[in-house]
Amino acid sequence: MTRKRVVITGRGAVSPFGLGVPVFLESIWAGRSAVRFMPEWSAVKGLTSCIAAPVPAYDAKKLLPRSVRRTMGPMAQYATLASREAIEDADLSEDLLTSGETGVVIGTTTGSAEAYESFFKKFLSTSSLSDVKSGEFFKVMGHSCSANVSLALGIRGEQWAPASACTSSSQAIGLGYLLIQAGRQKAMLCGGADEAHPSVTGVFDLLRAASNNNSDPENGCRPFDRDRNGVVCGGGSGIIVLEEYESAVQRGANIYGEIVGFGNVTDSSHIANPDKKSMATSMSRAMAEASITSADVDYVNAHATGTELGDIAEAAAITMAVNSTTPVSSFKGHIGHTLGAAGALELIVVLEMLLRQEIVPTRNLEHIDSRCAVARLETTMRKESLQTVLKNNFALGGVNTSLVLSTLPRTH
Repeated sequence: MTRKRVVITGRGAVSPFGLGVPVFLESIWAGRSAVRFMPEWSAVKGLTSCIAAPVPAYDAKKLLPRSVRRTMGPMAQYATLASREAIEDADLSEDLLTSGETGVVIGTTTGSAEAYESFFKKFLSTSSLSDVKSGEFFKVMGHSCSANVSLALGIRGEQWAPASACTSSSQAIGLGYLLIQAGRQKAMLCGGADEAHPSVTGVFDLLRAASNNNSDPENGCRPFDRDRNGVVCGGGSGIIVLEEYESAVQRGANIYGEIVGFGNVTDSSHIANPDKKSMATSMSRAMAEASITSADVDYVNAHATGTELGDIAEAAAITMAVNSTTPVSSFKGHIGHTLGAAGALELIVVLEMLLRQEIVPTRNLEHIDSRCAVARLETTMRKESLQTVLKNNFALGGVNTSLVLSTLPRTH
């Protein structure tokens, strides 16, 4: 069976900079940081990290009707708003959207953290369900985002919801790619969402992996830097429209790029510690599927969260799988680690880099850790010829993902 080619025709974002792709990209190119001090988190006993990159407040009542909003936690709202933007950007018709030939793959770490907190505050304080509304379950279920997006937009195709923490949206994009490639769907809404919440940051805090640079939030996340001190969590949603190439060409769609390879590798040696060999294998498998060599890779977008173990392992893995001369950067200094949304939000920036032929450097990378210097780490914005790029995301639980993207439809 001939595999279908898969291209990207739409982008949508709710980011720590606000609603929409334009404000997101404008802020990234301006070198801004969305990380801020969260004074209300100081009331959480034992939490040492009180910085995050949350989505700014917006009026959900004006943007979403109550009929769909009542079963949505914040992350499902983010995913729905981002999906709407991506659909509009791709100019998908209502007929295609509701035909059954368009599906949804949206991943998250868990259900809504805010909704979980609300439920357990009521339930545990009273041992009663009398004050719990029936719609609360739909906010906390693991596939809340994919289900609510499908309901809000009338989508009748396949619905999937990967839950693999920091690789959730990368796996979602990879799965959407495989579904279209196999001919099961013509188009897919793919991505992820998550919320900034003290309980989420608390997980990293318990692992001693969260940044506690509370006095200087904007410089709190420092990937690859010798003075890094951990992860800064963020919230939002990134959604892209994947489409079968011939369908996109036939309807005259704008094509941002083509996905040509996907690596998805499990490391079973440790549930929390990163493994450079598994990271390298993920990259190598993605490149092999794309029928390219390391010499063809023009740029690597690193997962690089600002932890010592993760940054060092990834720098070494990139050198093993690609080389030590290909440009590398991470965007988490700008938006923190948006967890289930990270892969898709970061991919939207990568797509813009391909359009502008520019490399966005790692924010806050002022003093490169000598143990990360094996890779070519970018510290300044510059022009670069970019055609084929590699996008990494890795997660607790031993999940390692890599995507290969090309600027123009390729002949295989």
